[in-house]
Amino acid sequence: MRRKKRKTEDGSVASSDDVLSDDFQPPVNFIKGRRASVSAEPLSMEDDVTKDRVIHPKTDEQRKRLSAAVKEILIFKSLDQEQREYVLDAMFEKQAASGEKVIELGDNGDYFYVVDSGKLDCYIKVEGEEKKVATYDNSGAFGELALMYNTPRAATIIATEDCVLWALDRQTFRQLVLLTAMKKRLTYETFISSITIFKELDNYERMNLADALQAVNYEAGTAIIKQGDPADSFYIIEKGTCVVKVKDTFSSQHKNEEVEVNCLNKGDYFGELALLHNKPRAATVYAKTDVTLAALDVKAFERLLGPCINIMSRNVTTYEKQLADLFGEVSLEDLRR
Repeated sequence: MRRKKRKTEDGSVASSDDVLSDDFQPPVNFIKGRRASVSAEPLSMEDDVTKDRVIHPKTDEQRKRLSAAVKEILIFKSLDQEQREYVLDAMFEKQAASGEKVIELGDNGDYFYVVDSGKLDCYIKVEGEEKKVATYDNSGAFGELALMYNTPRAATIIATEDCVLWALDRQTFRQLVLLTAMKKRLTYETFISSITIFKELDNYERMNLADALQAVNYEAGTAIIKQGDPADSFYIIEKGTCVVKVKDTFSSQHKNEEVEVNCLNKGDYFGELALLHNKPRAATVYAKTDVTLAALDVKAFERLLGPCINIMSRNVTTYEKQLADLFGEVSLEDLRR
């Protein structure tokens, strides 16, 4: 079955990247009656997040469904494979009947939820009246903010048809998912603060960028982006060296041979111009050594890097000068033809 994204009140589609910044929180009380209070468990960067492991047995079919349901959830993208397995082990399946309140405004938060199937509506109070602000349609996640910030639920979420959800308990969420995300944010905030182009961002913007970046690894010799391909991501080099090559389509002697035009190292970035201008890639970038990159997908790029766009656009002149030194009077557009 094709999974659908969460929709907002006006019918526009909200991606899973919006989950952390939403107002919407939700879960169900598995213990009858409301909890009187919840105290925030202190988190330390030195905590062993894998101790006291919680395991809820699952069939192969359940495991497959759960893996598919969490694939695009932003907060899970900070986890490495081992941590991801711990989280999947700790989640358990919950059925929600049509009309059931999965979470209720003002309640304390016990669980984080991922939608496997079914539809749910999200309501918040506006001037004393409940207002529907979003619909979860066979995908999405909710309930994280109350667990992260130790605040009451800020929304009510009601199943509008029979649903299957996956629940993760508060302690595991905080000790594994939240702590890992905190460590990732700290690492990336420090990293991007050292890169000149991001000096245009304020602290809040850098924090959001740090949350959205995803580490990807490539072995030496791998083509990371290819000339002529559609653009889908922007990359910053965390570790290693990359080389930029273009096809020599201008000389008859070396027709279509690749020529190296630049070498990139830690802190350098690439892939921005194709995203800025919605054009195919103008060059191929190879991993010269084994590399670790921080990747930002096109939607997050457009949403988060507005203050840097003018600086990035100036790079066109630099790139075209490099091409002119090699081939004479050519432009980036010539490479896209």
